[in-house]
Amino acid sequence: MAAAALRMPANRRPLLAALSVLRTPTPRLLSSSSPPAQPPSSPAGELLRLLSAAPSWTPDLACAVSSTFSASPTADVVLAVLRSIRNPSLAAPFFLLASSASSPHPLPADAYNAVLPFLHHDLAALEKVLEEMAVLGYGLPNPACADLVAALVRARRLDDAVHAIGVMRRLKFRPAFSAYTVLIGALAEARRPERALELLRQMQEVGYEVGVPLFTTLVRALAREGQVAGALALVDEVKGSCLEPDIVLYNVCIDCFGKAGNVDMAWKFFHELKAQGLKPDDVSYTSMIWVLCKLGRLGEAEELFAQMEEERSVPCAYAYNTMIMGYGSAGRFEDAYKLLERLRERGCIPSVVSFNSILTCLGKKRKVDEALSLFEVMKKDAEPNASTYNIIIDMLCLGGRVEDAYRIRDEMEHANLFPNLLTVNIMVDRLCKAKKLEEAYKIFGSASQRGCNPDSVTYCSLIDGLGKKGQVDEAYRLFEKMLDAGHNANPVVYTSLIRNFFMHGRKEDGHKIFKELIRRGCQPDLTLLNTYMDCVFKVGEVEKGRVIFEDIKSYGFLPDVRSYSILIHGLTKAGQARETSNIFHAMKQQGFALDARAYNAVVDGFCKSGKVDKAYEVLEEMKEKHVQPTVATYGAIVDGLAKIDRLDEAYMLFEEAKSKGIELNVVLYSSLIDGFGKVGRIDEAYLILEEMMKKGLTPNVYTWNSLMDALVKAEEINEALVCFQSMKEMKCPPNTYTYSILINGLCRVQKYNKAFVFWQDMQKQGLVPNVVTYTTMISGLAKVGNITDAYSLFERFKANGGIPDAASFNALIEGMSNANRAMEAYQVFEETRLRGCRINVKACISLLDALNKSECLEQAAIVGAVLREIAKSQNASRSL
Repeated sequence: MAAAALRMPANRRPLLAALSVLRTPTPRLLSSSSPPAQPPSSPAGELLRLLSAAPSWTPDLACAVSSTFSASPTADVVLAVLRSIRNPSLAAPFFLLASSASSPHPLPADAYNAVLPFLHHDLAALEKVLEEMAVLGYGLPNPACADLVAALVRARRLDDAVHAIGVMRRLKFRPAFSAYTVLIGALAEARRPERALELLRQMQEVGYEVGVPLFTTLVRALAREGQVAGALALVDEVKGSCLEPDIVLYNVCIDCFGKAGNVDMAWKFFHELKAQGLKPDDVSYTSMIWVLCKLGRLGEAEELFAQMEEERSVPCAYAYNTMIMGYGSAGRFEDAYKLLERLRERGCIPSVVSFNSILTCLGKKRKVDEALSLFEVMKKDAEPNASTYNIIIDMLCLGGRVEDAYRIRDEMEHANLFPNLLTVNIMVDRLCKAKKLEEAYKIFGSASQRGCNPDSVTYCSLIDGLGKKGQVDEAYRLFEKMLDAGHNANPVVYTSLIRNFFMHGRKEDGHKIFKELIRRGCQPDLTLLNTYMDCVFKVGEVEKGRVIFEDIKSYGFLPDVRSYSILIHGLTKAGQARETSNIFHAMKQQGFALDARAYNAVVDGFCKSGKVDKAYEVLEEMKEKHVQPTVATYGAIVDGLAKIDRLDEAYMLFEEAKSKGIELNVVLYSSLIDGFGKVGRIDEAYLILEEMMKKGLTPNVYTWNSLMDALVKAEEINEALVCFQSMKEMKCPPNTYTYSILINGLCRVQKYNKAFVFWQDMQKQGLVPNVVTYTTMISGLAKVGNITDAYSLFERFKANGGIPDAASFNALIEGMSNANRAMEAYQVFEETRLRGCRINVKACISLLDALNKSECLEQAAIVGAVLREIAKSQNASRSL
């Protein structure tokens, strides 16, 4: 070999070097023809040398390349360069320069095909190249189109990929079948089913036959986003075409509709699967069992599991685990243990997954000691894995048992399962949730020493824990440390900061956090936008809340069920419940599968806007769609009915809620007590109060106020005072409205001195009287001749910005006149006229007598004139 090399002519050695360059790995060739390699001295070799030395395309490089083209560049030269170029970003500008230099003789189709794989770096260049190909009449090879779109998808540039396909269609090219399918799959995975569906329709328009797998992908994507109507329409389209739904499509429908809470639809597909002659597989059974378990329909799940055992001899382990999880979620741990034993009887050793399933449920039910006992039993059958230890550590931290959590962590290390970052994150998060921030800080601080450097999740948990405890400034300082440590801020941590600033009365800082998020270029997610909108509505910024709802689309999202629920709740709270009907209609048009929380917002909105019958219709719809009404659903309708005196209907609904086993709360009972009290049915109100207390519920201030108000209106003031005493004995602090009710009641039965005692007690409690309380008390004191206190209250009320009513003025005038304080009474008389309040005859007569006695004749003349005017107007009214 060495001798041969020595005999080789010198002018051929550079050629070998050029050939070795051309043999380096290159993008997949789009043409079977390969031009012969060029020596460095040739145009191709010189161009490669120039392009290899340049990091990017510059005007100088463009001049050098242009000068190398001594004549029009040939296809061989262009192809050789494109197939050997090492910097893909230079391919597009090089080709465009070569294309323009070759004019008027265009480069052949092979040259255009060779540059296409590089154009995902430069969409503007892609558009220009495709336009030239269209003008020249060149076709677009399917491999080139597929490679281009796949490259954009791999780079997660989905919008650019959609744009590229749009350019191809505009220029009358037919995008490759695989280009469509890859992009549709990526869009579905990215939770953008609407755009994916648009592309499927494009495929049909250009003549492609769409198969069941692609429909299945879109059904899953739409159902996952809660767009049930759209998913069902696609399933119907499959059935209506020549396609036959396969087991995979049915399994996806069972799973997706089940997860969306539509168990009846899941059952329908399960039965339809059998009717079509298909045999349910492990996935079909297990998905259906999971859906039933999740909704607490364990009886049906057990029947299906037994059927699965009968048909398939030994159900798959996942089916066992699903049933075990179902029993655990329902608190039926004995049944879960029996299922473990049945697994053993079938000759199967229970897997660590089965044990982990029960341990997870025990943790959710806070049965920590039972979980620890099962953990010891587990070690005999299955070796605990990292997930097992993390489950145990999780529940111990949530229960505040920090020392036990440390012990399990040490045991995990002895088992050669070294606590990882997930373990650290679990401990920090759960300790924060258990409000043990000092312990969480210790774990956070020692994580690095154990080889687990905190990540953004660790920081987020601690930031949220601090914020919820009210230490929002410290939370923000930790957020800044997180950024300094090189971690990117994500929507989760911004959501926490915004929520906690608003929650602790720092709304301006909450708004600043959102602006900072946008300034930093962090794209908000839908959860963040929903949380921000909720916070804004809760602080009363209704129009701002509306704007955020409308802006959701501008951030690339569609409002979801929670978005609409927050909008309805926010508007209802702001007294704009009349819009509920339109919003509810919009939700249904979107095809959303509403959950209980969404329905409750709608029901509350209808009730607050006086449309109780509409709320009834929504309740019936919930039952039809098997969405379990909650205590909030019944509470809203009962309250709505009680407020419009439809008490018998309200009571029937109350009884229906009890019969369904719904755990009733103080709010619902109080609504009934208030309703019965307002119409004078006090005995029935007492019976409801008694039933409520027997159930172990403690009346709140609203409950007591409702009952006392009813008693006062019935002039049963002594009974109201007994209620007040019971209220204090039950450690329920009275509020301003409580004292107002009692003061008003005492004044009505002319127990003014007793009312003043309550007034003084109210002041001692630090409660601020309202307008009604002031007016009632002023009138009461004046009527019993306690003019000094009455006038003092009158002046204090005005000084605090209060506006006395006619009753206060007349009572004060009459009281002062009877106490022979004529001129003071006259001053109040003048103020009454100035404020435009009506003066009654009795007050005028009392004042006139007092002025005459005091020989204030000028003032008496004015009062006499006013008295005559009042008499004239009264006579005129009688004659009319």
